Amino acid sequence: MPDAPYLIAAVALSTAITWALRVLPFAALAPLRASAAVHHLSERMPVGAMVILTVYTLRDVAPPAALPAALALAATLALHLWRRNAVLSVLGGTALHVALASTVLAHS
Repeated sequence: MPDAPYLIAAVALSTAITWALRVLPFAALAPLRASAAVHHLSERMPVGAMVILTVYTLRDVAPPAALPAALALAATLALHLWRRNAVLSVLGGTALHVALASTVLAHS
């Protein structure tokens, strides 16, 4: 078994590295908060990310599964336009898709 000074040094080094890695992103982003480019990206990226996720999710949908996916996508879009709440939109669309795909429009 390693001796006490070795263990204390290992714990201290691990603590220092963990703390530094958790602080580093905040220290690096502090000067960027006033940047016009970061402000522009913060307004545009959520929509871009959702478009990419939608295309990635629907790219391999076969015709039998297309109707539940299309209805869930329409419901997600309608919920988001109505309430402007991403969590509600995603959960509502997901719940509708699961309900339609597993019961009403289930294909055998």
